[in-house]
Amino acid sequence: MASEIAPPDGSNDAQSVGIVQTQFATLFEPPNLLTLESGVKLGPVKVAYETYGELTPEKDNAIFVCHALTGDAHVAGKHSADSRKSGWWDGLVGPGKALDTTKYFVVCANVLGGCQGTTGPSCINPETGQPYGLKFPFITVSDIVDVHVGLVEKLGITRLLAVIGGSLGGMQVLDWVSRYPEMARAAICLATAAKLSAQGIAFNAVGRRAITTDPQFQHGDYYGSDASKYGEVGPRTGLALARMIAHITYLSEASIERKFGRDLQHSDNLAYDLQRETEFKIESYLHYQGKRFIERFDANSYLYLTRAMDYFDLAQRRGSLRDALGQTEARFLITSYHSDWLFPSSQSREIVSALLETHRHVTYLELESVFGHDSFLLEIEQLEELVTPLLRETYRRIRVS
Repeated sequence: MASEIAPPDGSNDAQSVGIVQTQFATLFEPPNLLTLESGVKLGPVKVAYETYGELTPEKDNAIFVCHALTGDAHVAGKHSADSRKSGWWDGLVGPGKALDTTKYFVVCANVLGGCQGTTGPSCINPETGQPYGLKFPFITVSDIVDVHVGLVEKLGITRLLAVIGGSLGGMQVLDWVSRYPEMARAAICLATAAKLSAQGIAFNAVGRRAITTDPQFQHGDYYGSDASKYGEVGPRTGLALARMIAHITYLSEASIERKFGRDLQHSDNLAYDLQRETEFKIESYLHYQGKRFIERFDANSYLYLTRAMDYFDLAQRRGSLRDALGQTEARFLITSYHSDWLFPSSQSREIVSALLETHRHVTYLELESVFGHDSFLLEIEQLEELVTPLLRETYRRIRVS
């Protein structure tokens, strides 16, 4: 199966996948609806996804990328020749990179409940003809994975070479190998956990509260006649604030001090003025992050996806982590980052311990980085050194078996 990729159109980056197009699939059409973990049925489900590279005739080289909380299907390349922004993991996906598109067929899809093309709260409810809003059913990480599994099967793939993800994406990887233990030959979990800590739940709660108390939230029904314009209406202030709060948790103290310190934004002297909201550079940076975020993300999706993270508890579902992870034959790579206080290394070591108890093949490293939780998106060279040999050896085993 060929991916919908055009030549780089003059790009000097020989390792770029070039110009890519988002594709769409419709799954779980009546009467074969998706049964969510809550018991509610949902369908049809539209899924936005992108593919890179070529699927082999044996269909044995597919890698599925699970994105994090506010990510999307656009993991690599550009959508147009004049686009200024590449995919969110462009440094890891492409010819000669860790997810080498001359060898592997890479798939990434927007999550269920998202707002970048996959069915979510801003989509039209076929029963009412209006955007779902908060009438969209409650979703969990398992529901997200079930949709991804449905997409993989629709692409004609029965077994993946690997499934990889960080943060919420890593939670999806863990759920995937737990409930579909024979579907992935390798599992790569980055800066993640088998359950969100109480601290993580607390930060999510404050972010959601910022959204729901915004006067423009309107009980989630803020779309008007055009749900695609959610970035122009609704609880923009609340959503920006939620993003500012969350973004602090993605950084580390060292990275904030190194980049901003106590530097002032507009002057060398303190203003002694409470009306000036961005006196320090760190304040200006957070406001900028909030402003950018509301242009591309839906507040209702933020509510649903953060709650899905809160509910995720792999051990609770199966009785223990050992029971949850003991059935898969996947080869694991687990990484954490010493400056990540949102998903600390202790949570990764808990996963590793369970895997070792069940005699799974696992490699674990705590990596040095000043970038906190965002390290898995930024420290590409570190990941390449780990991911490349794991995929190469896993694929070699397939070819010689």
